[in-house]
Parts: sequence; structure tokens; C-alpha cells
Amino acid sequence: MKVIARNKKASFNYFLEDAHEAGIVLKGTEIKSIRAGRVNITDAFIRIRRNEAFIMNMHIAKYKEGNQFNHEETRERKLLLHKREIIKLFNKVQQDKINLIPTEVYLKEGLCKIKFAEAKSKKLHDKRHTLKAKDEQRHLKKILKDRRVNE
Repeated sequence: MKVIARNKKASFNYFLEDAHEAGIVLKGTEIKSIRAGRVNITDAFIRIRRNEAFIMNMHIAKYKEGNQFNHEETRERKLLLHKREIIKLFNKVQQDKINLIPTEVYLKEGLCKIKFAEAKSKKLHDKRHTLKAKDEQRHLKKILKDRRVNE
């Protein structure tokens, strides 16, 4: 499994819960760009319409060797999930007011897959708390490193 892109902002902006995996319907030039690592999922999200799941705002750069049939960079792309999975996710989105946020894009056995999580938005004070905890961890690591060096 080769990870192509990660959404680092997802864990900062959302409380991530259950994770799911899905395939993506892609065009030829899109998969070539993904293999080259030219994909961004920072602003992407998943929407469910008419019992089908789509990923929106996923940016795949144009393939540099592509011609006039090159793909649109931020078009919506269909996700490959079982119908009962889509219905479960749709019900959770409607009832629990959650978002579906992609966290990783990777290649698995030659196929492009996306990992996404059920997420609830963080409030501003939650984000501050996360930053404070990270800062404390960084400070503790620095202190431990200094002690090891001095010994």
C-alpha cells in the first residue's frame, strides 16, 4: 500500500470517528497524475445523492503529457461503495449531523483507494485545546532530549 496524499488538517478541524475505504472512478489521465503524486484532498468532502457517493473538491492536477482530452482538475468523482454502506452513511449524515471527510488517498494492489472518516466539526475552543496539547508534547520532548544530551 503506497500512500499518495494525506489530509493533515482533518484531525485538526474535525473529531474523526469511524473510517471507511472506497474506490474512485477515474479517467486515464487522472490515475497517471495520482501515481505521480499530484493530488490534494485538503478541501475535499463527500456528498451522497440519489444513493450514490461523490467526492467533491478533490484536486488532481492535469497530467503534463496529456492532450486536449485531459481531465477537469476539481470535478466530482463517484466513489465505489456497496449500496447498503451508502444507505448507512446517508442515515448517519442525516440523523447525527456528521460530515464525511477524506483522510488518505493511496494505491492498493494497483488500484486507487480513498480512506474517509465520519467527522464532527470542532469548535474554536476545541482547536485551541488541540494546539495547546501539541505544544505541551513538543515542550516535553525537548526537555527529555536535553536531559539525554546532558547525561
